[in-house]
Amino acid sequence: MGIFEAESYVSLLVYFGVLATVIFAFVNSLLYSAESYEAAGKLTKPAWCTILGLGVVLQFVSIGLFIVQIALFIAALVYLADVRPALGSLRRR
Repeated sequence: MGIFEAESYVSLLVYFGVLATVIFAFVNSLLYSAESYEAAGKLTKPAWCTILGLGVVLQFVSIGLFIVQIALFIAALVYLADVRPALGSLRRR
């Protein structure tokens, strides 16, 4: 196995890892109500769904907007690290 073949496998693994992360964040953002986002004091549900949905689309298309893809991946990580736990801590009583 040459170095270029190993590099292509690593790149493919990173691509699918990023794609899975962005898809998971997008689907998870759809599961909570708009009121939950407001109660948690976070950005609105339509805003998060738009940001994460755009991330999914650009990751599938991958038309050379690498810096935009990185920014949307970071947005997905912010959602998973900050917004999702805040939404999950809200429970119906």
